[in-house]
Amino acid sequence: MEQDKKEGNGRMNLGKERKEKETEIMAFNEPESGKQGSFTRRRQSLVKKDLHRDLEAIFLFIFVTYQLPAHSYSLRPFASPEILKVDRYNLKNQLDNFRVKTHCAKPLPPQLVHETILDRVYNATSPYDNFPPAHVRGLLRDKRLEGWGSYGEVFEHLIQRVKSKVINEMGTFLGASALHMAELTRKLGIDSLILCIDDFRGWLGFRDLVGFVNIVNGDVLLLYQFMQNVVQNNATGSVFPIPFSSGSTLEILCEWGVFGDLIEIDAGHDFNSAWEDINRACRILRPGGVVFGHDYFTAADNRGGRRAVNLFAQMNGLKIQTDGQHWVIDSA
Repeated sequence: MEQDKKEGNGRMNLGKERKEKETEIMAFNEPESGKQGSFTRRRQSLVKKDLHRDLEAIFLFIFVTYQLPAHSYSLRPFASPEILKVDRYNLKNQLDNFRVKTHCAKPLPPQLVHETILDRVYNATSPYDNFPPAHVRGLLRDKRLEGWGSYGEVFEHLIQRVKSKVINEMGTFLGASALHMAELTRKLGIDSLILCIDDFRGWLGFRDLVGFVNIVNGDVLLLYQFMQNVVQNNATGSVFPIPFSSGSTLEILCEWGVFGDLIEIDAGHDFNSAWEDINRACRILRPGGVVFGHDYFTAADNRGGRRAVNLFAQMNGLKIQTDGQHWVIDSA
């Protein structure tokens, strides 16, 4: 009997607790004495806070957008499409900030250029002395030349016409075009020096095209393979690498007075790189010299190198000629 009473009392207590919980839940969700339940009030309070935050963010965005200085980015449309137009009669003034203004020294006599490069770049020693160094000796191919447009007739046409004593090449890679020019100068009996300006790092992913160029501890052996190719072609007396970026090298050559009769531009093919190279290169072009470059007719170059060449010629009143895949600007 006593056990039955206890079980009955337990069931009654559970029933009371259940009713109390239901009452509490209803109190949260139903109005009480003309006021909303605490749960409803809390939910509405959170909604109001989110709304206030959103309104503050929108107001701050609008305020910042209209307070930005003129040179900052803005989502407001241009007041007039006229500012997008280029005044072809005033190009020189509009693009003056993009000009290279390094002061160039007087041009060195061609016969002094070889000695100047050895002294000031290589501490008066040839880079080919004791080549190759031991740590790369087993990693180089005897001779591997790869390039694009390296054997076009334009090289012979220009060398024959200009009788080039100093040739500057921007963008050398493995030296195919440089060694082709060295062979042409030998054949034509011209004593020429060919300066190959390239950082010899290639570009990201180039080893997918030329996997035979090895890499050691992150160091791409492009320079060493280029030098190996020069050695194999018996051109160490006329072909010299300057293993630095074209922009910095052209500026220094300008300060040293190292001018070229023939300058090839075939380094970076994007607009900014080509624009910088052609502007700097033409400052160290001897009177009567020629500057030329590759890839004038590719679709991609219409947004890069070709745009730079066309704009440069337009600004300076120069005529662009073409020879095969190459563009040519004659200073004469």
